[in-house]
Amino acid sequence: MNLKEMLNFADRLVFEKTGRHLDDLQEAVLQGTLQRETYKQIAKEFDYSESSVRNAGSELWQILSEELGEDVSKTNFRSAMERLQLSLFSSNVAQDSVQIRNINFCAETKHPLDIPPSPPQNQAKANNPPTQASHHDLSEMPELGAFYSRSGELETLKIWIVQQRCRLVALTGMGGIGKTSLAVQLVQQIKDEFESVVWCSVTPSLTFSEFQERLIQFFCTLESSESLDAQSKPLGLIKYLQKHRCLVVLDDVHHLFSNGELAGKYQEGDEDYRSFLQQVEKLSHQSCFLLIGWEAPREVAPDSRNNGAIQTLPLGGLDGAGAWEILRDYGVPEAENDSALIQRYQGNPFWLKSVATLIHDLGESVSAVLLDDTILLPESLKESLQQQWNRLSKLEQEVMFQLADTGMPVTLAKLIQTHTIDPSDVLNVMHSLSRRCWVEKRDDRYSLSVVMTQYIKSFIPL
Repeated sequence: MNLKEMLNFADRLVFEKTGRHLDDLQEAVLQGTLQRETYKQIAKEFDYSESSVRNAGSELWQILSEELGEDVSKTNFRSAMERLQLSLFSSNVAQDSVQIRNINFCAETKHPLDIPPSPPQNQAKANNPPTQASHHDLSEMPELGAFYSRSGELETLKIWIVQQRCRLVALTGMGGIGKTSLAVQLVQQIKDEFESVVWCSVTPSLTFSEFQERLIQFFCTLESSESLDAQSKPLGLIKYLQKHRCLVVLDDVHHLFSNGELAGKYQEGDEDYRSFLQQVEKLSHQSCFLLIGWEAPREVAPDSRNNGAIQTLPLGGLDGAGAWEILRDYGVPEAENDSALIQRYQGNPFWLKSVATLIHDLGESVSAVLLDDTILLPESLKESLQQQWNRLSKLEQEVMFQLADTGMPVTLAKLIQTHTIDPSDVLNVMHSLSRRCWVEKRDDRYSLSVVMTQYIKSFIPL
């Protein structure tokens, strides 16, 4: 398909999903994408703000993903359309026409694709029986900006939550790795699988009583005839989760845990969250809690004894294609050192955006600033690392200093041998650092990323 045919086909897919044709902004995004332009270039060429272009793109990729049955992004839009064209061509060899998602494709005629008229109202009701209405409170869910391909992680989470019906799923990883963006994309795709969906952002000031009251008020509005047990609210909530299929998302759960302690220890005053989540974990019900944060509660860990009801997904960096799309969107031109830039910053979206913005604003090329294995640490990146560093315990910081000073992967036995603290403490520290995704393990050796090593050596006083 040429550019006009792809736009024409995309218009029909969007119309089939939304009942509306492409508007000028959406068409500009698709046209620029097909011409391999960045969002910034599209915004400048068509006189839109970059944020509006990104938002329009994200909405389009979601619609097309649902209509085509595969993960469509800015990176693979052209190839996805070409694969569909090839599939249609192959099918048409065997039959005169084929119908996909109520859109007719004729093998003999090459005229623009026509959407068939809607069936009579009574026929539509017969073919599509009404489903139970769903209720969503997504007022605290962040707006989905540019989403860079996470097809593997999305599929894993869908299997755990939708197919395996896990009761508790933790999505963890370093700041900026893209946990919340992935969760937003996930919720948009699976929300209709649940009777109700609630997104709650955990703040340091959100008490368990306030969180519990919010859930109770929301659930009670859904079924006025049902009242939750005021004398035993946690149990009342569990009973509701047993009766109804609900998805509750808790973002930034690390705010529940203490600074200066090993990962996942609840701070004083937040122990009620632990008791409630233990009930969510152990009692049988048909709902799911999705926890998002730098670290998960200590009690949340996959266990063969719970039949897969609890799962944890530590999120790593983007693959090469997704990372390269970030660099393009943030104005970094193609260069021989792009792969080196992605590798040094481990495909971390926030790290890459920070460095790409700095390089672009300085008007330099990647090769000019990455001489001699240079590691750039923009202020925004340092601030993010500082926030996370301050959460570490003293023992964790000591071990991090040692790993940074060594500068090469070391075995656990070597760490125990060269450290003055008790061996059991070393084991606990490494377990905690692994849960925070601060250390890398390959085979039997632990190491730090070059970014973390540079940060500790340059900005953390001994």
